[in-house]
Amino acid sequence: MNPPAPEPPLFRLARGSAPLLVSMPHVGTFVPPELAQRMTPEALALADTDWHLPDAAELAQRRERFWNPYHRALAEELARLRALHPCVVLWDAHSIASRVPRFFKGRLPDLNFGSAAGRSCTPGLDDAVLAPVSAQQQYSWVLNGRFTGGYITRRYGDPASGVHAIQLEMSQLVYMEEAAPFALREDLARSLRPLLRACLRAALDWARGAD
Repeated sequence: MNPPAPEPPLFRLARGSAPLLVSMPHVGTFVPPELAQRMTPEALALADTDWHLPDAAELAQRRERFWNPYHRALAEELARLRALHPCVVLWDAHSIASRVPRFFKGRLPDLNFGSAAGRSCTPGLDDAVLAPVSAQQQYSWVLNGRFTGGYITRRYGDPASGVHAIQLEMSQLVYMEEAAPFALREDLARSLRPLLRACLRAALDWARGAD
């Protein structure tokens, strides 16, 4: 009998020295076998990794096994970068289906930026990141609209201590198929990448300028 394949790492951390940290907390697609056998076929399709039906014990187990290690690493990495720079930007990266009827009416904007209603970063960062976005007309966007920033943005964004956090919740329709198997649309992604790079470059330049 062949030994079971090793599980992939809980997260991948690539360390650098620039004052910009990009967090992608929901991109994992691996489901441990002991969890998979307790999930419905719809959940196993991985349309959304934020499951809503485990009991309290199940939630506690997942939190300790998956959630806590990620957040420990995130906090440690922010502290490391903050020791190198007076100012650090945390970019919290997410994507979501363009239509989520149980939460919102109609179609979401393509790019949904959030800064906890202005509390997780100074206005200068918002202005810098949104400059490339406001200069184009291909993608719709909003700041602090339906998404004002999730837990990571609110928890770690602390301008007074030199950590500025901004969230991007990107509509999946602009770069991928929204139905299983959720294939990447390279033709769409190719068009979007330059804008995302410009936004990230603006955030990095802003952080360096704030040094």
